[in-house]
Amino acid sequence: MISIILVTRNAATCLQRCLDSIFQQSYSDLEIIVMDGASTDGTVAILQANSKKIAFWKSEKDRGIYDAMNKALDHVRGQWVYFIGADDELTPEFSKLAEALEDPGAIYYGSVWKNRQKYLGQLSAYHHAKTGINHQAMIYPASVFQKYRFNTAYPISADHILNMWCWKDQDYRFEFRDYVIATFSHTGVSSLHKDQLFEKRKATFILQNYGLAIWLRFLFKRLKATLAAS
Repeated sequence: MISIILVTRNAATCLQRCLDSIFQQSYSDLEIIVMDGASTDGTVAILQANSKKIAFWKSEKDRGIYDAMNKALDHVRGQWVYFIGADDELTPEFSKLAEALEDPGAIYYGSVWKNRQKYLGQLSAYHHAKTGINHQAMIYPASVFQKYRFNTAYPISADHILNMWCWKDQDYRFEFRDYVIATFSHTGVSSLHKDQLFEKRKATFILQNYGLAIWLRFLFKRLKATLAAS
């Protein structure tokens, strides 16, 4: 079973399309968990209308996206976990990646459609550290969240940090499959804003989790970009 975690907040204009993209999957062993941040539009009514197809949902105030995700993780029953935003949609290839899940020590990832272009593909260790894998492209073993939760001090980049921890963790490896599994909204918070605290500490995270060589490459590239912009 794959537990699909959907975090919502005033998402009435897009939520049903997201849910329908899950309902239409050929891979059927899915459970949907929705944590809503006390929406004041029609989001709750949509959840009520779809409640027979949703394993668990709740609407209450939270302290941000990652706080809601952490709370949703307490209700997971699946062996795998996937996160999606209410303004994102699954593609039929999500089911193809779901069928390929076999190694409980692997974090599987594919690509997403972003602004009608394929994003990001297979990442090197350096680009894993620098850019990170798009959250909507990843399916995690549920065991990851028995060891880790999202650090809510980082309101935009907590998933990137989690992936950094998993990269260093010898219990896990990242496994790419060439499927485009979701359409990612390029107008969401993570696309429009930077996590300033994370950016300030990013080099330290890279050194801690990827080692000296990738850290030095990151610093060199950052210095080169700074000099070119000045």
